[in-house]
Amino acid sequence: MSKLPPVEKLPLVLRKNIRDEWDNKKPDLEQKLSDTLTAPWTVDVNPNQLYAYAEEGYAKESLGSCIAEYINGAIYRLKEFKDNAGEDGLKELNTICYAHTITIDLDDASRFLYCGADIHEGKLRILFAPGKLGTNIDYALDREVLLKALNEAPTPASEEVATLSFAARSDISKEYDPKAEDIRAQIANILSKSDIKLSPNFDDTFAKLREASEANKADFRSDWDGLLGSFTRLYWEGLIYQLKYQKFDEDELLREGFHEAVEKGEIAFRIVDALKHDSYCECEVEDGVLYLQCTAKTWGANIDNAAQGLVDRL
Repeated sequence: MSKLPPVEKLPLVLRKNIRDEWDNKKPDLEQKLSDTLTAPWTVDVNPNQLYAYAEEGYAKESLGSCIAEYINGAIYRLKEFKDNAGEDGLKELNTICYAHTITIDLDDASRFLYCGADIHEGKLRILFAPGKLGTNIDYALDREVLLKALNEAPTPASEEVATLSFAARSDISKEYDPKAEDIRAQIANILSKSDIKLSPNFDDTFAKLREASEANKADFRSDWDGLLGSFTRLYWEGLIYQLKYQKFDEDELLREGFHEAVEKGEIAFRIVDALKHDSYCECEVEDGVLYLQCTAKTWGANIDNAAQGLVDRL
Protein backbone atom coordinates (compact mmCIF):
# COMPACT_ATOMS: atom_id res chain seq x y z
CA MET A 1 0.00 0.00 0.00
CA SER A 2 1.40 3.39 -0.96
CA LYS A 3 1.43 6.38 1.35
CA LEU A 4 -1.72 8.53 1.41
CA PRO A 5 -1.82 12.32 1.73
CA PRO A 6 -2.97 13.80 5.06
CA VAL A 7 -6.66 14.56 5.50
CA GLU A 8 -7.16 18.33 5.26
CA LYS A 9 -9.83 18.76 7.93
CA LEU A 10 -10.94 16.35 10.63
CA PRO A 11 -14.48 16.08 12.03
CA LEU A 12 -15.14 18.31 15.03
CA VAL A 13 -15.79 15.45 17.43
CA LEU A 14 -12.49 13.87 16.41
CA ARG A 15 -10.59 17.14 16.81
CA LYS A 16 -11.97 17.35 20.35
CA ASN A 17 -10.80 13.80 21.10
CA ILE A 18 -7.34 14.61 19.73
CA ARG A 19 -7.14 17.76 21.84
CA ASP A 20 -8.36 16.15 25.05
CA GLU A 21 -6.78 12.72 24.81
CA TRP A 22 -3.58 13.43 22.88
CA ASP A 23 -2.54 17.09 22.68
CA ASN A 24 -3.20 17.72 26.38
CA LYS A 25 -1.40 14.54 27.43
CA LYS A 26 1.54 14.75 25.05
CA PRO A 27 3.88 16.79 27.33
CA ASP A 28 3.40 14.33 30.20
CA LEU A 29 3.95 11.32 27.95
CA GLU A 30 7.09 12.88 26.46
CA GLN A 31 8.39 13.45 29.99
CA LYS A 32 7.70 9.82 30.93
CA LEU A 33 9.44 8.71 27.74
CA SER A 34 12.46 10.91 28.47
CA ASP A 35 12.63 9.71 32.07
CA THR A 36 12.53 6.09 30.91
CA LEU A 37 15.29 6.57 28.33
CA THR A 38 17.31 9.01 30.49
CA ALA A 39 17.55 11.52 27.64
CA PRO A 40 15.22 14.15 26.16
CA TRP A 41 12.86 12.41 23.69
CA THR A 42 9.93 13.77 21.71
CA VAL A 43 6.90 12.30 19.98
CA ASP A 44 6.25 13.41 16.39
CA VAL A 45 2.87 12.33 15.01
CA ASN A 46 0.52 13.91 12.50
CA PRO A 47 -3.10 13.05 13.34
CA ASN A 48 -4.29 14.26 9.94
CA GLN A 49 -1.86 11.86 8.26
CA LEU A 50 -2.84 8.94 10.48
CA TYR A 51 -6.55 9.58 9.92
CA ALA A 52 -6.04 8.89 6.23
CA TYR A 53 -5.44 5.23 7.17
CA ALA A 54 -8.13 4.95 9.86
CA GLU A 55 -10.92 2.52 9.14
CA GLU A 56 -14.07 1.83 11.14
CA GLY A 57 -13.52 1.44 14.87
CA TYR A 58 -11.11 2.78 17.48
CA ALA A 59 -8.70 4.76 15.29
CA LYS A 60 -11.55 6.22 13.23
CA GLU A 61 -13.67 7.29 16.19
CA SER A 62 -11.05 8.08 18.89
CA LEU A 63 -7.79 8.85 17.13
CA GLY A 64 -6.40 10.97 19.99
CA SER A 65 -6.95 8.14 22.47
CA CYS A 66 -5.43 5.70 19.97
CA ILE A 67 -2.25 7.77 19.57
CA ALA A 68 -1.87 8.12 23.35
CA GLU A 69 -2.28 4.36 23.75
CA TYR A 70 0.46 3.71 21.18
CA ILE A 71 2.85 5.94 23.13
CA ASN A 72 1.85 4.53 26.51
CA GLY A 73 2.44 1.04 25.12
CA ALA A 74 5.81 2.11 23.75
CA ILE A 75 6.87 3.53 27.12
CA TYR A 76 5.90 0.28 28.85
CA ARG A 77 7.90 -1.81 26.37
CA LEU A 78 10.89 0.52 26.58
CA LYS A 79 10.88 0.17 30.36
CA GLU A 80 11.01 -3.61 29.85
CA PHE A 81 13.91 -3.15 27.44
CA LYS A 82 15.75 -0.92 29.91
CA ASP A 83 15.33 -3.43 32.74
CA ASN A 84 16.67 -6.23 30.55
CA ALA A 85 19.43 -4.44 28.61
CA GLY A 86 20.83 -2.32 31.44
CA GLU A 87 22.67 0.98 31.15
CA ASP A 88 24.90 -0.12 28.27
CA GLY A 89 21.93 -1.32 26.23
CA LEU A 90 20.07 1.91 26.93
CA LYS A 91 23.10 3.93 25.85
CA GLU A 92 23.23 1.99 22.58
CA LEU A 93 19.52 2.53 21.94
CA ASN A 94 19.97 6.26 22.43
CA THR A 95 22.93 6.21 20.05
CA ILE A 96 21.18 4.19 17.34
CA CYS A 97 17.98 6.26 17.70
CA TYR A 98 20.01 9.45 17.55
CA ALA A 99 17.03 11.68 16.68
CA HIS A 100 15.49 10.73 20.06
CA THR A 101 12.05 10.78 18.49
CA ILE A 102 9.16 8.30 18.32
CA THR A 103 6.77 8.52 15.42
CA ILE A 104 3.90 6.43 14.02
CA ASP A 105 3.81 5.49 10.35
CA LEU A 106 2.39 3.06 7.80
CA ASP A 107 4.18 -0.25 7.28
CA ASP A 108 4.23 0.27 3.51
CA ALA A 109 6.71 -2.60 3.05
CA SER A 110 4.23 -5.09 4.58
CA ARG A 111 6.71 -6.44 7.14
CA PHE A 112 4.22 -6.91 9.98
CA LEU A 113 0.83 -8.56 10.26
CA TYR A 114 -0.56 -5.94 12.65
CA CYS A 115 2.17 -3.66 13.97
CA GLY A 116 5.90 -3.49 14.54
CA ALA A 117 8.80 -1.07 14.52
CA ASP A 118 11.91 0.03 12.70
CA ILE A 119 14.49 2.80 12.95
CA HIS A 120 14.51 5.31 10.12
CA GLU A 121 16.83 8.33 9.96
CA GLY A 122 17.50 7.92 13.68
CA LYS A 123 13.80 7.91 14.59
CA LEU A 124 12.08 4.99 16.31
CA ARG A 125 9.04 4.34 14.15
CA ILE A 126 5.97 2.49 15.37
CA LEU A 127 4.55 0.87 12.24
CA PHE A 128 1.00 -0.32 11.58
CA ALA A 129 -0.05 -2.63 8.76
CA PRO A 130 -2.53 -1.34 6.16
CA GLY A 131 -6.02 -1.47 7.63
CA LYS A 132 -4.65 -2.26 11.14
CA LEU A 133 -4.21 1.19 12.69
CA GLY A 134 -5.18 0.78 16.35
CA THR A 135 -4.86 -3.03 16.38
CA ASN A 136 -2.59 -4.86 18.88
CA ILE A 137 -1.20 -1.51 19.97
CA ASP A 138 0.72 -2.77 23.01
CA TYR A 139 2.79 -5.19 20.91
CA ALA A 140 4.30 -2.66 18.49
CA LEU A 141 7.55 -2.53 20.48
CA ASP A 142 7.53 -6.12 21.65
CA ARG A 143 11.02 -7.17 22.84
CA GLU A 144 11.86 -9.31 19.81
CA VAL A 145 10.56 -6.65 17.41
CA LEU A 146 12.58 -3.90 19.08
CA LEU A 147 15.76 -6.00 19.17
CA LYS A 148 15.37 -6.80 15.48
CA ALA A 149 14.87 -3.11 14.70
CA LEU A 150 18.01 -2.18 16.64
CA ASN A 151 20.02 -4.97 14.99
CA GLU A 152 18.98 -3.84 11.51
CA ALA A 153 19.28 -0.11 12.09
CA PRO A 154 21.90 1.75 10.04
CA THR A 155 24.91 2.81 12.08
CA PRO A 156 24.97 6.60 12.63
CA ALA A 157 27.46 8.30 10.32
CA SER A 158 29.41 9.63 13.29
CA GLU A 159 29.84 6.15 14.78
CA GLU A 160 32.44 3.57 13.92
CA VAL A 161 30.88 0.61 12.11
CA ALA A 162 30.26 -2.15 14.65
CA THR A 163 31.19 -5.75 13.84
CA LEU A 164 28.69 -7.25 16.27
CA SER A 165 24.94 -6.78 16.26
CA PHE A 166 23.17 -4.84 18.99
CA ALA A 167 21.86 -8.07 20.54
CA ALA A 168 25.36 -9.56 20.66
CA ARG A 169 26.94 -6.45 22.17
CA SER A 170 24.16 -6.18 24.72
CA ASP A 171 24.50 -9.81 25.82
CA ILE A 172 28.28 -9.52 26.12
CA SER A 173 27.92 -6.38 28.18
CA LYS A 174 25.35 -7.90 30.51
CA GLU A 175 26.21 -11.60 30.69
CA TYR A 176 29.95 -11.81 29.97
CA ASP A 177 31.87 -8.69 30.91
CA PRO A 178 30.77 -8.42 34.58
CA LYS A 179 31.76 -12.05 35.27
CA ALA A 180 34.79 -12.50 33.00
CA GLU A 181 37.51 -11.50 35.44
CA ASP A 182 36.14 -13.64 38.25
CA ILE A 183 36.03 -16.64 35.91
CA ARG A 184 39.57 -15.96 34.71
CA ALA A 185 40.74 -15.69 38.33
CA GLN A 186 39.13 -19.03 39.20
CA ILE A 187 40.90 -20.73 36.30
CA ALA A 188 44.17 -19.02 37.21
CA ASN A 189 43.83 -20.25 40.79
CA ILE A 190 43.13 -23.84 39.74
CA LEU A 191 46.13 -23.85 37.40
CA SER A 192 48.41 -21.87 39.77
CA LYS A 193 49.13 -19.36 37.04
CA SER A 194 48.10 -15.81 37.90
CA ASP A 195 48.46 -14.38 34.39
CA ILE A 196 46.32 -16.93 32.51
CA LYS A 197 44.55 -15.27 29.58
CA LEU A 198 41.06 -15.92 28.20
CA SER A 199 40.37 -15.02 24.57
CA PRO A 200 36.64 -15.16 23.71
CA ASN A 201 37.17 -14.15 20.04
CA PHE A 202 33.67 -12.67 19.81
CA ASP A 203 34.10 -11.11 16.36
CA ASP A 204 35.21 -14.36 14.73
CA THR A 205 32.51 -16.40 16.49
CA PHE A 206 29.85 -13.87 15.47
CA ALA A 207 30.97 -13.87 11.83
CA LYS A 208 30.92 -17.66 11.57
CA LEU A 209 27.59 -18.04 13.32
CA ARG A 210 26.03 -15.33 11.17
CA GLU A 211 27.27 -17.08 8.04
CA ALA A 212 25.82 -20.39 9.23
CA SER A 213 22.53 -18.72 10.18
CA GLU A 214 22.15 -17.07 6.79
CA ALA A 215 22.95 -20.33 5.02
CA ASN A 216 20.43 -22.38 6.99
CA LYS A 217 17.86 -20.16 8.73
CA ALA A 218 15.31 -22.94 9.15
CA ASP A 219 17.72 -25.08 11.17
CA PHE A 220 19.44 -22.34 13.17
CA ARG A 221 18.12 -20.75 16.36
CA SER A 222 16.93 -17.22 15.66
CA ASP A 223 18.24 -15.76 18.94
CA TRP A 224 21.85 -16.89 18.46
CA ASP A 225 23.43 -13.43 18.51
CA GLY A 226 21.64 -12.55 21.75
CA LEU A 227 23.44 -15.47 23.42
CA LEU A 228 26.98 -14.77 22.25
CA GLY A 229 28.26 -13.54 25.61
CA SER A 230 26.20 -15.99 27.68
CA PHE A 231 27.32 -19.11 25.82
CA THR A 232 30.99 -18.07 25.72
CA ARG A 233 30.88 -17.56 29.48
CA LEU A 234 29.30 -21.00 29.89
CA TYR A 235 32.18 -22.58 27.93
CA TRP A 236 34.62 -21.04 30.44
CA GLU A 237 32.47 -22.23 33.34
CA GLY A 238 32.41 -25.69 31.80
CA LEU A 239 36.21 -25.58 31.70
CA ILE A 240 36.29 -24.79 35.42
CA TYR A 241 34.06 -27.80 36.07
CA GLN A 242 36.31 -30.08 34.00
CA LEU A 243 39.52 -28.80 35.59
CA LYS A 244 38.15 -29.61 39.03
CA TYR A 245 36.64 -32.92 37.93
CA GLN A 246 39.97 -33.99 36.45
CA LYS A 247 41.78 -32.89 39.64
CA PHE A 248 43.96 -30.13 38.17
CA ASP A 249 43.41 -28.22 41.40
CA GLU A 250 44.90 -31.11 43.41
CA ASP A 251 47.60 -32.58 41.16
CA GLU A 252 50.79 -30.60 40.57
CA LEU A 253 51.88 -32.98 37.81
CA LEU A 254 48.73 -32.25 35.81
CA ARG A 255 49.32 -28.53 36.21
CA GLU A 256 52.93 -28.90 35.04
CA GLY A 257 51.76 -30.83 32.01
CA PHE A 258 49.22 -28.13 31.25
CA HIS A 259 51.78 -25.33 31.37
CA GLU A 260 54.26 -27.28 29.24
CA ALA A 261 51.64 -27.80 26.51
CA VAL A 262 49.83 -24.45 26.85
CA GLU A 263 53.08 -22.51 26.98
CA LYS A 264 51.50 -19.18 25.99
CA GLY A 265 49.19 -19.30 28.99
CA GLU A 266 46.18 -18.58 26.77
CA ILE A 267 42.80 -20.29 26.59
CA ALA A 268 40.64 -19.36 23.60
CA PHE A 269 37.25 -20.19 22.15
CA ARG A 270 36.69 -20.76 18.45
CA ILE A 271 34.27 -22.14 15.87
CA VAL A 272 35.80 -24.75 13.57
CA ASP A 273 34.57 -26.43 10.40
CA ALA A 274 34.88 -29.97 11.79
CA LEU A 275 35.66 -31.69 15.10
CA LYS A 276 38.35 -34.34 15.57
CA HIS A 277 37.55 -35.92 18.91
CA ASP A 278 33.84 -35.43 19.68
CA SER A 279 30.45 -34.88 18.08
CA TYR A 280 29.52 -31.62 19.85
CA CYS A 281 32.53 -29.82 21.32
CA GLU A 282 36.13 -30.52 22.29
CA CYS A 283 39.44 -29.02 23.28
CA GLU A 284 42.64 -28.82 21.28
CA VAL A 285 46.14 -27.53 22.01
CA GLU A 286 47.66 -25.66 19.10
CA ASP A 287 50.75 -23.40 19.01
CA GLY A 288 50.83 -23.18 22.81
CA VAL A 289 47.14 -22.17 23.12
CA LEU A 290 44.30 -24.27 24.54
CA TYR A 291 41.23 -23.97 22.35
CA LEU A 292 37.70 -24.86 23.39
CA GLN A 293 35.93 -25.42 20.11
CA CYS A 294 32.76 -26.54 18.38
CA THR A 295 31.15 -26.22 14.97
CA ALA A 296 28.55 -23.58 14.16
CA LYS A 297 25.93 -26.32 14.08
CA THR A 298 26.83 -27.63 17.56
CA TRP A 299 27.44 -24.24 19.18
CA GLY A 300 25.92 -24.28 22.65
CA ALA A 301 25.44 -28.06 22.79
CA ASN A 302 27.00 -30.09 25.65
CA ILE A 303 28.95 -27.02 26.75
CA ASP A 304 30.28 -28.55 29.97
CA ASN A 305 32.02 -31.33 28.03
CA ALA A 306 34.27 -29.18 25.84
CA ALA A 307 37.34 -29.85 28.00
CA GLN A 308 36.57 -33.42 29.03
CA GLY A 309 39.47 -34.74 26.90
CA LEU A 310 41.96 -32.21 28.24
CA VAL A 311 44.42 -34.69 29.76
CA ASP A 312 44.59 -36.59 26.48
CA ARG A 313 45.41 -33.38 24.59
CA LEU A 314 48.36 -32.45 26.87
